[in-house]
Amino acid sequence: MLIREVMTPHAEWISPDTLLAEAAAKMRDEGIGCLPVGDNDRLVGMLTDRDIVCRGVAAGLDPGRAKASEAMTKGVTWCFEDEAVDAVLQRMDTKEIHHIPVLNRQKRMTGILTLSDIALRGSQDFAGLFGHLAARDARHHDARPTPGQATH
Repeated sequence: MLIREVMTPHAEWISPDTLLAEAAAKMRDEGIGCLPVGDNDRLVGMLTDRDIVCRGVAAGLDPGRAKASEAMTKGVTWCFEDEAVDAVLQRMDTKEIHHIPVLNRQKRMTGILTLSDIALRGSQDFAGLFGHLAARDARHHDARPTPGQATH
């Protein structure tokens, strides 16, 4: 199965100068968790809802003044639309990412691949690796104390 068969086509873009509050509103309105960041038709980063919270708000940035470039993940991992899903899933696992921009061979972005895409449209052959990615996240969350929990 190829990436183009399971990806979400037509991903939204933002510029590095987009305010974090605007990016968050766009994610909310579109029901998405990440936005590719492009500058002069070149992919320069990815901004996730987690980036906004952890690198933005929790770090003291004002979402009404701070730009996407201040919180985005740089050094974007991407894939080609004609790559095999299992190879890209392995890459996502290694990089510990949940979203990956999809490019055509002319290096134009044609969509985005998320773990949700694979869960909804992928074959049962990917269930093992998908389960591994989800379990890794669950272990990460289980390792953190809940509010009011003793941490000794």
